[in-house]
Amino acid sequence: MDALTLFGLFAVTAMLVAYALEDRSHWFVLTFAMACVLGSAYGFLQGAWPFGVVEAIWAVVALRRWHLRPR
Repeated sequence: MDALTLFGLFAVTAMLVAYALEDRSHWFVLTFAMACVLGSAYGFLQGAWPFGVVEAIWAVVALRRWHLRPR
């Protein structure tokens, strides 16, 4: 596996774990948003720009959910 593939694996694994734990703390919602940013970067770096765009949108949605979520 090359470095880019490992980066992508890390990004989507972080997204999965953070999404699964979102009900436990608002910090996991923020973690999910940051993992979406990493997933977006991975998409653009590998040349799959539609994936990069969708992950960027998910990051914005997750940041909004984190901002509106009660602490």
